[in-house]
Amino acid sequence: MDLLTSLLLALVLLGALTWTIRRRLATPPSLRNLPGPKSPSWLKGNTQQLMGRHSNEWNKQTAETYGPLSRLTGPFARTWLNVYDPKALYSIAIKDQDIWLKNAAAANVRLLGPGLLTTQGAQHRKQRKMLTPVFSTAYLRGITSVFYDTTHKLRDGLIADIGATDSKEVDVLKWMGRAALELLGQGALGYSFDPLVGDTTNDFAEAVKSFFAALNALSVFRLVAMPFLLLGGKLPSRVHGMLIDAIPSRRVQRVKHIVRTMRQRSVEIVAEKRAALAKGDASTVRQVDEGKDIMSILLQANMAASEKEKLSDEELTAQISTFILAGMDTTSNATARLLHLLSLHPDIQKKLRDEILEAQAGEEVSYDRLNELPYLDSVCRETLRLYGPVRTLARRAMEDTVLPLHEPVRGTDGTWLTEVAVPKGTVAILNLWACNTNKAVWGEDAHEWRPERFLAPLPRSVEAARIPGVYANLMSFHGGSRSCIGFKYAQLELKVVLAVLLANFTFEPSARDKDVVWNNAGVAYPSVGRDSKKPELPLKVSPPPRA
Repeated sequence: MDLLTSLLLALVLLGALTWTIRRRLATPPSLRNLPGPKSPSWLKGNTQQLMGRHSNEWNKQTAETYGPLSRLTGPFARTWLNVYDPKALYSIAIKDQDIWLKNAAAANVRLLGPGLLTTQGAQHRKQRKMLTPVFSTAYLRGITSVFYDTTHKLRDGLIADIGATDSKEVDVLKWMGRAALELLGQGALGYSFDPLVGDTTNDFAEAVKSFFAALNALSVFRLVAMPFLLLGGKLPSRVHGMLIDAIPSRRVQRVKHIVRTMRQRSVEIVAEKRAALAKGDASTVRQVDEGKDIMSILLQANMAASEKEKLSDEELTAQISTFILAGMDTTSNATARLLHLLSLHPDIQKKLRDEILEAQAGEEVSYDRLNELPYLDSVCRETLRLYGPVRTLARRAMEDTVLPLHEPVRGTDGTWLTEVAVPKGTVAILNLWACNTNKAVWGEDAHEWRPERFLAPLPRSVEAARIPGVYANLMSFHGGSRSCIGFKYAQLELKVVLAVLLANFTFEPSARDKDVVWNNAGVAYPSVGRDSKKPELPLKVSPPPRA
């Protein structure tokens, strides 16, 4: 890069930085009366406390101290909102969803392409309309056998790992990650990432596994510097690429390499699928007819759609990264968390195993039967309530609006607020975890893991709150038109894996369990030791006791 180009890029960045700082300095008068924690840094605000690895306790204290709508400080002293009031969440997720759009949407599009996770407005609605029928009950019934085939490979891999010993300490997180990637590969793409026998390497798989960790490693840079580089998404791709290439950071360049690897392989997968469908490849056509491959079904639906409804090649390609990234770490880490909880509660593990074995009766538990098992469903719901893998989401108000409240909040001047005027540009952190553990809604034991709560009628306060989540009065999968489109897919995956594993293994805490820490990140993950950067969950795995 020559000197003139470098100077021009520096001027662009300096201008964007100056404009943004001036725009964000003042706290809007309508938000000054909201309570909230002090900011430890003008540059970072509360972002490190909110999003750092060990932020869970801070988040809990902030929610309990300041209530369901409070004021936070973002980068450059900008005012943010911390929201878990159910009526305010309803307004953001459903009633005024066209006002509250995804924060840093331009950055997300640059990273992942125009997929369902990143698009907005009419483009998002078109994609969702095309994709929603793909996740039908008929599809889920058809995919169940594929899930069992893959999970049986997981079982065999664990048996081989344990070997001839009665029990062995196993990194359960590693196995759940490998299984989740293969389940997504088979179910979403008709593509095998990992045979689950021995170790294997795949550049796409490695890129996917590394994406969130690499992105999270950018920390404050991602929050502060990236919006300046993107300039609202208006920079041409070539100029944007020059900006990224010029950043002398190994972490930034690693993210760039990961994104390019995923994009290149996604293009190849779409091309391979399209070519196979066009020439009538027998296995691909059978996968479509049997409803066992989302990408093949989507391509066929897209070919049959009108020109107005068709998705572009760029949109189709972006769905691959969307499917894999949205479903891999979330489901694998949730499964690992559930197995960890079961290891700590052997009575619940036994009760759940007994229910599964009775339902099996020597056969695989069918899709419909799996969904009828009350204790399995309760264990999954309670785990996703208290330990949903995604704790927060961010939205930005695109125009002046008003947030109504389910319960009044006391302002700093002592008055009670029943609604709050929110100016254009305000970022709201949707605190999904705090809503799921709100004692005013769920009761005084809201922070306890107690699956039995879903076997009895829920408190009347749960119904009265009218929580806008798409699943079980919870915000774990969000709500409205931006709720997780594959939440039933994820539930089925979780239940099939539990049905197979609990029928074949017993899980106990390892000798290192006292050092296991669950870290906050884009997706919560475990490590052994507070300072360890290695994601892992050692558990003692053995065959189940004989009856």
